Amino acid sequence: MIKPHISISDYTYDLPDERIAKYPLSNREQSKLLVYKNNEIGERQFTDILDELPQGAMLAFNNTKVIRARLKFQKETGAEIEIFCLEPLVPAEVQMAFDSRQLTTWKCIVGNARKWKNGALTKQVSVGEYELVLSIEKGERLSDAYSIDFSWDNDKVSFAEIIEQIGLTPIPPYLNRETEDVDKDRYQTVYSEHQGSVAAPTAGLHFTKEILAQLQKKQHPLLNVTLHVGAGTFKPVKSEAIADHDMHTEHFVIEQEALKRLLAHEGKLIAVGTTSVRTLESLYWYGVRLLMDLPIEQGIQQWDAYNLDNRFPKKAAFEALLNYMQDNKLSHLAGKTAIIIVPGYQFKVINGLVTNFHQPQSTLLLLIGAIVGQEWKSIYKYALDNNFRFLSYGDSSLLMIEGR
Repeated sequence: MIKPHISISDYTYDLPDERIAKYPLSNREQSKLLVYKNNEIGERQFTDILDELPQGAMLAFNNTKVIRARLKFQKETGAEIEIFCLEPLVPAEVQMAFDSRQLTTWKCIVGNARKWKNGALTKQVSVGEYELVLSIEKGERLSDAYSIDFSWDNDKVSFAEIIEQIGLTPIPPYLNRETEDVDKDRYQTVYSEHQGSVAAPTAGLHFTKEILAQLQKKQHPLLNVTLHVGAGTFKPVKSEAIADHDMHTEHFVIEQEALKRLLAHEGKLIAVGTTSVRTLESLYWYGVRLLMDLPIEQGIQQWDAYNLDNRFPKKAAFEALLNYMQDNKLSHLAGKTAIIIVPGYQFKVINGLVTNFHQPQSTLLLLIGAIVGQEWKSIYKYALDNNFRFLSYGDSSLLMIEGR
């Protein structure tokens, strides 16, 4: 099996704490925009993105919605137990889990777990006109998490309604602060639609409804995909060699009509956010697996992109995937991907990326290195030298892939 030989220590830089944006700007579109194209770096305002995009370029957005995944319970002793919902186990399908009434099981991180040995914890909840008692019980240990059974005594109320009422927005751990009212609105894109993420696709936080309307007015087609962002997006790379890092798996959905639009589009394609990149590039490899008569039920594995035949044209891969969906009468494909995009990866679908500035020694920074090569160092130095704000609530960049 081919695994790229990359050392994570080559993808680090000094990020002072004061350069991390702890809060969003008052208006989404007021962020700065770093533009990298034609091997040149420039600085604009985010509203100028309309003038920087290639003519007729399609923009692909991840329309996942962040759930209020942090729930706090209190034991009779007064000890506080925090439950961080990661992904559903029963039922395993995200929407079915949210629609559950009276019972669902999730994989969760448990804060202060040593204080909760066994027994149920309960919480009184009011949802509109309905009252209920929410109960949780700790199940088996799952590596760094637990299986948690949620049950409640009112089938008029769904799990989605419960966590919307009592949950807290799961802001990134590196903000080093508690969730505040501002996060409820601002840690969510204006186009978010499908519940399921425990972290926002933050590149999209800069877009307003007005900018989206202007993009369409300037003949930029807009495409929606859905990838539910997991807590693994914050998982640090602890191994020196990237070949030894286990990439997290995330679930995505692509509508058949969206795939048809991808096939028909002949211009450039700009991904908004790294999650959109992972989804779009994974779709190509789904098609390749079909063309190679390989199963797709297991999704895209971490190193598939470096071991499968990469000579198939994008059109052939997408047509194979579309034929599969039509043959199986699927209006949408629900897939999963653990793809890791690192320097040396050959992009098959996207021509550029709108993204924020990422943590040192992260898989997200490796993805940036795959797009711009060693120029990532110059780009990040420029951003640091020119007072750009970093990470989730920080400023934005438009990075074009040279030669595509």
